[in-house]
Amino acid sequence: MLEVILVILAFSLMIFVHELGHFIMALRVGIKVKTFSMGMGPKLFSVTRNGIEYRLSLIPIGGYVNMLGEDPSEPTTGDKGEFAAQPAGNRFKVLVAGVTLNYLLGLFLLWIVFMAGYPVLTTKIGSLVDDYPAKKAGILAGDKVTAIDGAPVTDWEALIGVMHKKTDGREVKVTVDRDGKKMDFALKPVVKETKDLLGNDVRVAQVGIVNSNERSYLKFGMGRAFISAAQKQADFVVTTYRGLWNIITGRLAFKENVSGPVGIFNFMTQAAKVGIIPLVLLTALISTLLAVFNILPVPPLDGGLMLFLGIEKLRGKPLSRKTQEMAMQAGWVFFIGLMLFATYNDIFKMVGK
Repeated sequence: MLEVILVILAFSLMIFVHELGHFIMALRVGIKVKTFSMGMGPKLFSVTRNGIEYRLSLIPIGGYVNMLGEDPSEPTTGDKGEFAAQPAGNRFKVLVAGVTLNYLLGLFLLWIVFMAGYPVLTTKIGSLVDDYPAKKAGILAGDKVTAIDGAPVTDWEALIGVMHKKTDGREVKVTVDRDGKKMDFALKPVVKETKDLLGNDVRVAQVGIVNSNERSYLKFGMGRAFISAAQKQADFVVTTYRGLWNIITGRLAFKENVSGPVGIFNFMTQAAKVGIIPLVLLTALISTLLAVFNILPVPPLDGGLMLFLGIEKLRGKPLSRKTQEMAMQAGWVFFIGLMLFATYNDIFKMVGK
């Protein structure tokens, strides 16, 4: 039960930060805010300050900011505080503020993780594959790889990253630590054609070692931790967009690579059972994902509304209300359908296990 509460709090934090971005920027540029709600559905209680209703709603996951004139279907009143009455630049600032705060939240949480201890797999070998170079050469389960061709490796991701690139057919010197004793092995990797996690065709070199699932933690000072967090987040964003493009182009299977709220909630609950740091790490990545997907130029996402503003700047006038309403409705139909499919897919995977 504690894990579920922690996950709900994590979701609430991500939504709160996003909506807070819209809220703060709307007030800064002079847009009137009618309601700021934490949660969705029926109102539990509320207070009103300076004309703004601050509301706590029944369903704890979600939230929203209701700005005057934000809905294209609402009739205009001529009030200067209406969303639609503001210059395109001000409206853009309001839309991008939510995405920006989600990204910054992700960066901040990653920074905390790198200071507290970023979890990585060690280079300890758990098992070996028959008829592959490592086992033939005499490497044993329990050995810890310390270097490849003299270059130190400190975690499994780095080890595999280096090893996979040894595709020139030459022998590779693998240095291991066996009960405190340094040992060198000359291996000629097996080169295979395969697909990477993004569905791209790649050539990789393999020696037949399998990790032991032993973990260690990378801890850095504030400065180094911030740089590592920024790099990790940037790599994650690039990988996400590449993966999305490969799903669209069919390189990656849509069904196997899309999760909805049920799958994400379950994944976060499992992370919470492992510990608070894995949950914070996953929250950081999901907050970044919210920024990544929310900026896509598809209504009703923030990126779709930014697209309307871009068209407005090019045309010198906004799209008609009818066109915007039709685009928004089509977008909602698409995302509701996608959500239903993803939810069904998540449940099917969970039941299948």
